[in-house]
Amino acid sequence: MPTIARTVYLDSELGVDQDLPHAGSALEHPLVFDDAARELKQLAEAGLVEIVDEHRSDRLGGSLIDRLRFRRLR
Repeated sequence: MPTIARTVYLDSELGVDQDLPHAGSALEHPLVFDDAARELKQLAEAGLVEIVDEHRSDRLGGSLIDRLRFRRLR
C-alpha cells in the first residue's frame, strides 16, 4: 500500500512545482504532514524530486516541517 507521500508524488506532474497539501486530507495533522514531508525529502535524495521550498516551525515540542514545495524530476 503506497504512503501519502508516494501517492502525492505519483499524482504530481513532471517538472511542475507542487505544494504538499494540508487541508482536506490526512495531512492536516502536523505530525502526519511532517512525516510525509520527510519522506518526500528522501525521494529527493534518491533523485526523484527536487525540494523547491521548505518551512519549519516549532510545534508539539519540536521543529516540524509545516510547508513543503517540490518538483517531480522522474
